[in-house]
Amino acid sequence: MSPNKKFQQPNSNQVKYVFYKKSDLFVLLKKIKLWPSRTGLLHGIKSININGNYADILLHCGHRLSVKNSKNSRAARWLRNKWMVEACQQCAVPDWKLDKYANTNFK
Repeated sequence: MSPNKKFQQPNSNQVKYVFYKKSDLFVLLKKIKLWPSRTGLLHGIKSININGNYADILLHCGHRLSVKNSKNSRAARWLRNKWMVEACQQCAVPDWKLDKYANTNFK
C-alpha cells in the first residue's frame, strides 16, 4: 500500500495480529510504531521517550509530540477503530507496515 493509496480494511480471514482493546496507548505505539493525526493521516514513529505518564514522540516527518498515556484518548480510539484515510507521504511508511496494521485485530 503506497502512501498515495487509501487505507483499506482487510478481510476477516486475513487477521493475524491481536491486541487487547483496553491496553495502554504507549504499549500500542511501541508495538505498531504508527501515529494517527487528526486529519486522518497515519504517520510513522521514529522514536518514543516515555517519562512517567507522558511520552515524547518523534515522527519520521520531523514533528515532535508530547502525549499523555490514556486508554480512551483520540489516538488510541483511532488506532483501534482504524479511522485513518491514508499514510503520510513525508513519513514514507512502508507497505509491509501498513499491511501488518491492516491485518491487526483488537479484541
